[in-house]
Amino acid sequence: MTATLASAADPRFVNRARQPGLDLLRALAIVLVVFYHAGIFGFKLPHGLQHYGWIGVDLFFVLSGYLIAGQLIKSFARGQRPSLRRFFYRRALRILPAYLVVLAVYVFLPSLREFPEMPPAWKFLAFVQNIGLHGGTAFSHAWSLCIEAQFYLVLPFLLVLLARLGRGAIVLPVAVLIGGVILRAAIAYSISTNGIVPFRGFQSLIYYATWPRLDPLMLGVSLAAIEQFRPRWWKKIDDTAIWLWLPALALIVYGLYVGEGDELTIAPAIWQFPLIALGMAGLLVCSVSPTLPLQRVAIPGAAFIASIAYSVYLSHKLAIHFIESICKTNNIVPTSFVAILVVLIAISVTGTILFFAVERPFLQLRQRRTSPLKSS
Repeated sequence: MTATLASAADPRFVNRARQPGLDLLRALAIVLVVFYHAGIFGFKLPHGLQHYGWIGVDLFFVLSGYLIAGQLIKSFARGQRPSLRRFFYRRALRILPAYLVVLAVYVFLPSLREFPEMPPAWKFLAFVQNIGLHGGTAFSHAWSLCIEAQFYLVLPFLLVLLARLGRGAIVLPVAVLIGGVILRAAIAYSISTNGIVPFRGFQSLIYYATWPRLDPLMLGVSLAAIEQFRPRWWKKIDDTAIWLWLPALALIVYGLYVGEGDELTIAPAIWQFPLIALGMAGLLVCSVSPTLPLQRVAIPGAAFIASIAYSVYLSHKLAIHFIESICKTNNIVPTSFVAILVVLIAISVTGTILFFAVERPFLQLRQRRTSPLKSS
């Protein structure tokens, strides 16, 4: 019975160790992203709440930096050199199968796309689709996966450098954060007119680009490094987590607030991402701290949603477009409760099918071929 319940909660592996707080954050991240994109296609929530769902990507970045870097940093903390072959092999089995299936749908079944226009397939295969990207193209949401792929291609070699720097390693993440502020400022000022930043330029040069978006990934990596290399620091952070959740939420809210307005100005183009990234990093600490219930209490359904999050991320726009077409054909108002419920069901079903048909078998293969590591 215990094994059955564990499998139902987490469909990846029976009796697999879970971290309820991290499951909750990952589930929250995909829900935010889904509502944001559904809103773009007309399935809007009351008061336009879906407008803020884009921050789910930043939450994914912080989680990814913490979890993936943590796998490598553990080896360094033990005084061992991690196997890069093993690392990239595991990453490939985690990312590529479901991604290639969805990419094939977009390439060979253009009628299913949410937009007719799509970047060439080679950009997706090379994980550079985010470079020069703008809105209004099919499978554009893969931009965040491209940034992660580029980041993790460099990460192992970066960690080798950090290990050699010793105490001076703190300089690098600080340099990345400060460098991001300087880079966004330079771009924003260069493309602005009378203090107004054109949205299309902001999209292609800041929002979708790699270097201006490394803040949350680097913060996640930094948290993983502190946890492994500075256990006393981590203990102090853990102990203060009960006081951290409110400032973390305040940073996120303020980050969203500075971006409010009819036109995009220079200040939010520079500061919005680091503010939200810091807030998300604070929530991550709260989710793993034993001083708060998030680390101990499993929210029903969160583990399952967290498990299928990647498949949902890849496929959700296909489902949204399908239901959007039905609504248009039958004159159904997309903002109605029924329409929003149906689109959420379609997204869930599509993601679940992709997970069980493609993603899960390769995760099980990875589990058999390599020794268990922290959930990624």
